[in-house]
Amino acid sequence: MEVKALNRQSKRCTKEEKAELARLKKAIQNKNHDIARIYASNAIRKRREGVNLAKLSSRVDAVAGRVQTAATMHRVTGSMANVVRGMDKAMESMNLETISNIMEKFESQFEDLDVQTEYLEGTIEDTTTLSTPQDEIETLMQQVADEAGLELNQELDVINAPEELPKEDEELTERLARLRNSLEPAAPKKESE
Repeated sequence: MEVKALNRQSKRCTKEEKAELARLKKAIQNKNHDIARIYASNAIRKRREGVNLAKLSSRVDAVAGRVQTAATMHRVTGSMANVVRGMDKAMESMNLETISNIMEKFESQFEDLDVQTEYLEGTIEDTTTLSTPQDEIETLMQQVADEAGLELNQELDVINAPEELPKEDEELTERLARLRNSLEPAAPKKESE
């Protein structure tokens, strides 16, 4: 608050200095040298007063900043002391073996979730790729590109063409099918009468 008041007073002094300089100029033009000296003296006094007020404002601002910093440091120190006490209590109750086991279990479950997510995403991608006709996709993409004034590379056929499964993938697919068939419950046999 005081800083703002001091700055306002400093600006007021600067404005009064300019007014005194205008009067000084007018007095010199009218060849009133005695009055011109008075206006010159007033202008110099107002300039010094404005500079002194600006210096005082700066000093008051610096002191206020230091006081605020000291108060903030006091609050931070108190907060840090509370955190340290809390950390001491937490460290006393920690069992490193239990925490290690929990973290290992978490990592294992996270890896399992990753595998399941990858499988699900692959299945969904395969399903959507097979269910949407490629010619409709290419037609829509070409239409949007034409409307936007863009050229669409004809490499889309290469990108979107279903790839042939490598021999290893085919073997894995066959093994999976045999496994599924072996796990299905056998149909109950009818006894002949």
